[in-house]
Amino acid sequence: MDGPVNNGRKKKGIPKKLIAILAAALIIIGGSVAAYAMLTGSAKAQYFLAEKNTIEFIGDKFEERFQPEFDWAEQASKNATETSYELSAAYNGPVAAGIGVPPQLINNSTIELTTQMNQKKAQMMTDVNVNFGGVEINDIHVFLNENDLLLKLPFLQETLKITDKDLSKLLKESNPAITGELDFNTVFKSLDGSLSEEDHAYIYAEYLTFIYEQLPKDAFKTKDETVKVQDKSVDAKKITMKLSEKQVKNILRSVLEKMKKDDRLKALVRKQLEIQQLGTLSATSGSGQMQNNIQTALENYDKALDKIMNGLKNFQIPDGLTSEIWVHDDLIVKRNMKISIAPKGEKPSTLTVNGTQLLSDTSQKVKYKLAVDQQSFTVTANLSNQDNKLKDSISFSDGKTDITYNGSSSLKDGTREFERSFSVEGAGTFIWTGEADYNNDRMSSENNITMETPDLQQDMIDLQIDKEAKTIKKVDQPGNSNLKNIGDMSPIEMQQYMEQEIRPQFQQWFMSIMGFPGGMNGF
Repeated sequence: MDGPVNNGRKKKGIPKKLIAILAAALIIIGGSVAAYAMLTGSAKAQYFLAEKNTIEFIGDKFEERFQPEFDWAEQASKNATETSYELSAAYNGPVAAGIGVPPQLINNSTIELTTQMNQKKAQMMTDVNVNFGGVEINDIHVFLNENDLLLKLPFLQETLKITDKDLSKLLKESNPAITGELDFNTVFKSLDGSLSEEDHAYIYAEYLTFIYEQLPKDAFKTKDETVKVQDKSVDAKKITMKLSEKQVKNILRSVLEKMKKDDRLKALVRKQLEIQQLGTLSATSGSGQMQNNIQTALENYDKALDKIMNGLKNFQIPDGLTSEIWVHDDLIVKRNMKISIAPKGEKPSTLTVNGTQLLSDTSQKVKYKLAVDQQSFTVTANLSNQDNKLKDSISFSDGKTDITYNGSSSLKDGTREFERSFSVEGAGTFIWTGEADYNNDRMSSENNITMETPDLQQDMIDLQIDKEAKTIKKVDQPGNSNLKNIGDMSPIEMQQYMEQEIRPQFQQWFMSIMGFPGGMNGF
């Protein structure tokens, strides 16, 4: 039977792959293309110039709100740093609360973590010290570089060493279900960010400009219109982009064809997938199969793109894509977008995005609703920045559950005092208070975290996190003496080393810290 078929059956819905493709395309089409295109006074140019101005304005205001935090993040990315955390907790409730640990033990325990990091040289060191109700466990050191993992334990004179390749081999020998390969270097790559500035510039130049040029000028129309934006009447310029089904498919197909010929993009895709995987192993068939699928997709890149292009033929976009924006003072104040899609023979599902926003130097008020057929999701934000005093309220709602964020802070002479709360309707509230100091090459913060639920009063459980961070000259290294390369051991040798060396020394040390004179001999 030709045409859409439903007959009371449940719709299959929009396939996830198509949603991902269309979402990426819409973001690119509606993104900052204008920054890299020759703009004229055409309606098309005005549309993307408004998009560019709005994105840049929001980004600038966000950076202004958290300038000290951005400055420290940049400092940490360019220099070796040392960051220390001290975690402690206090329980103020009744013993019968069923927490499983005596309150006095919680209230007299601390964990100290000190991490040194140099992203550029791929070096990291972590020192762990624990005080558990008066029992101290100190001097646990973990060292990591692009090839090696080293572990120094308080009960061993030797420092254990293993490479990522040897660790992968060892784990696979112990469990044949494990797949994949460990790569320690991906830890540092992930910290460096997803794409370099050079990579960003390449994608913008090659693809955003290309898409801009593919869009027909006659798909854009403008007119002056007075529009209501959050109880205000605003004189705006309405710009409409209307693409037919054929035009949307042609643009997507052109981009995919360009991607097929782009060897540099293929290398970037591989790099991003490797970073996302973090070089980890998987002991489950599902995750292992996923990694195999990724590798297969990379090896058959062109075939995958061909498959996507062929798949476009079998999808309906009956009304094409309609995107409307209203522009006031060079910024978008209102937006409507609509597209209906479905596999051939299915009833189309309609995606709509409707929203308004009032943006100024001191406040940003945003309200958007995203809907797919009868299901909807609403985001509302009211952000204020007056003389370095922030007051924010953000809510998310799907009509059944409301999630709310409220925050306030003040910044003076590099010190930010703040109070933030995250609430889930009917479940409880997460409350985070404290202050942070930023001073060029160092920062510190005191953080107090509490929970309030229908069964738990505020301040019944407090988590305290103190942080100290500074730039350093170099990351401490363990040295080359007294190293034990366990990667060279066979499974039998490893078992013998565990039983004859590690276990006895651990038992001796454990009994000693528990207060038995002479360790095992005094037990």
